[in-house]
Amino acid sequence: MLRRVLESWLLLFRFEIMMRFAEFKDLHRLVRSVPVRASHGSDFVTSGDLCRAMDYACVFYFRRVQCLQRSCATTLLLRRYGWRAELVIGAQLVPFKSHAWVEINSVIVNDKPYVSEIYQVLERF
Repeated sequence: MLRRVLESWLLLFRFEIMMRFAEFKDLHRLVRSVPVRASHGSDFVTSGDLCRAMDYACVFYFRRVQCLQRSCATTLLLRRYGWRAELVIGAQLVPFKSHAWVEINSVIVNDKPYVSEIYQVLERF
């Protein structure tokens, strides 16, 4: 578990740097380009365990973690362990708010299950 928390923390840091110094299109391109790794029976980890590791990493992170940063990192972490994770970006018009979350097979894995009812989906990748 400690290794996965550290891996999650490093992904959070990577995306913070990207969000600060790169453009959104670069972040978009990176997340789209990371394939799902083939998992082997010996290294199987549940998606719940990986999301929990990311939650712990967010607690120990030195700044407040943004939803886009967390969701990009979670998507990559899940894909590394063989899960077909999709990053979803949505928006609410009045009052305007945007939000990002992660889904596996159209099931939200890193947020409240009703978040897709609040936000109109803009893109999945």
